[in-house]
Amino acid sequence: MSTDADPAGRQSQEPPHAVEHLDHHECWRLLRSVSVGRLAVWVDDHPDIFPVNYKVDHGTLVFRTAEGTKLQAATGDTPVAVETDGVDAETGIAWSVVVKGQASAVQNPEEVMDTVGLLLFPWQAGKKEHFVRVTPDTVTGRRFKVTAPATWWNPLDDATRSGLE
Repeated sequence: MSTDADPAGRQSQEPPHAVEHLDHHECWRLLRSVSVGRLAVWVDDHPDIFPVNYKVDHGTLVFRTAEGTKLQAATGDTPVAVETDGVDAETGIAWSVVVKGQASAVQNPEEVMDTVGLLLFPWQAGKKEHFVRVTPDTVTGRRFKVTAPATWWNPLDDATRSGLE
């Protein structure tokens, strides 16, 4: 357990590897702070992951895509997950938020017009006419201090390295 003193001179009892579980509001704040995540879907007999540009819209996530595997898998009967993360380079504090739920194609003309108003611009060029909305069943997040690379060493590192020499 860490006993480092804080600026006020008190001893900190929090271990250096502690994970802070984020509340619902903080998760949504972080989701709004970035626009790129990874969409996890089930394709045939295996999982697959796709990068997506998204926007938060009334407690849901919306992304645009073209016809293809991502659209078909996302809008099927199997739930999806979207993960996004970030790190503050100055403090070394990282975070990750995962949204799990059902995705569906946005088809109602009024709803399509609302999603166009989100100004959702994919990074990759191409015809991306389909809007998909992920309605969450769960939203979870965590925040933690990034560990310095020197602390990652373990005895197996040397054994692996010597076996390759």
